[in-house]
Amino acid sequence: MMPLMPKSTTAWLVDNTTLTFEQIAEFCGLHILEVQSIADDSTGKVTPFDPIAHSQLTRQEIVRCEQDSTARLHITEVAAEQLRQKASKQVSRVKRQDRPNGILWMIKHHPELTDSVVSKLLHTTKSTVASIRNKSYKNYQTLTAQNPVNLGLCEQVDLDSVLMLVMNEDVKA
Repeated sequence: MMPLMPKSTTAWLVDNTTLTFEQIAEFCGLHILEVQSIADDSTGKVTPFDPIAHSQLTRQEIVRCEQDSTARLHITEVAAEQLRQKASKQVSRVKRQDRPNGILWMIKHHPELTDSVVSKLLHTTKSTVASIRNKSYKNYQTLTAQNPVNLGLCEQVDLDSVLMLVMNEDVKA
């Protein structure tokens, strides 16, 4: 798993550690020549990003790898989990084009869900959901309601948990 801002992290590691370029290149997912280029950069085009301050590495991990040039840096579990969550929210371009179809399906099959709930579940904006709901979306006529789970926009488990929460709130009210 690569750190956030790999080139900036590389700049910080080059400036503040005695790690080898190979160790830095492997950790940051860069070619060793890119690390060399960043190290040689006297213009300062790349702003250093402190991986310790941002919980991507620990000082102990850096010291361990500085003492053994064959050792490889490992990203912290906290940072790895954050990166996994971020990656799970990112949607490919093809899926982004399908998102309005998934929103339409949600509105048709679960009108009880608020715009904010649908927007969080499908990683979109409330205004997009609202425009599809009130049929003012620019390409509304071309939309086809499609299950967002089948489109890969959300997981069935997430959809079920949202529906259970809404049903539980309705029962309490």
